[in-house]
Amino acid sequence: MAMQLDCYLNFDGRAEEALNFYAQCLGGKVSALMRFEGSPMDDKDLPASWKQKVMHGTVEAEGAQIMASDVPPTMGSGGNFNGFAVSVWVKDGVDRARKVFDALAAGGKVTMPFQPPFWGGHFGMLVDKFGVPWMVSAE
Repeated sequence: MAMQLDCYLNFDGRAEEALNFYAQCLGGKVSALMRFEGSPMDDKDLPASWKQKVMHGTVEAEGAQIMASDVPPTMGSGGNFNGFAVSVWVKDGVDRARKVFDALAAGGKVTMPFQPPFWGGHFGMLVDKFGVPWMVSAE
C-alpha cells in the first residue's frame, strides 16, 4: 500500500497570495480554492473581512501538492511557522533546483546558500517572504 504525506500551511490572511506565489515558484497551478463565504464556517463569528479569505487551497506541481488555509482570528492564529521546514527535492537537475530556490527566496531570507554540501548533490535553505522555511535539494 502506498502512502502520501503532504504539507498543509496555515496563514494569517495571506494564503491566496502564498498559494499563487508557490504555484509560480514550483511551476504548478492552484487547483482548488474554497472561500469561507458560503461555507459552514460563514457564521456570526466570522469577521466580514474574512469572508473572501481561503478556507482551503491546493497547489499542484508535477504530482506534488502543497495545501493551505487562512486561520480566522476566532480560531487562533496562523502564520507561525517554526519547528519545521518544507522540503522540495527537484528531480530535473541542479539548474531547475536553483531556479526554484531563487524564486522561493525572492523577498525572503536565504539561511544557507544553494550549493554542494558535504554529503553531495546540491542543497540550500531559506525562509520565504511569508515566513515559511524551505529546504531545496537536487542530485
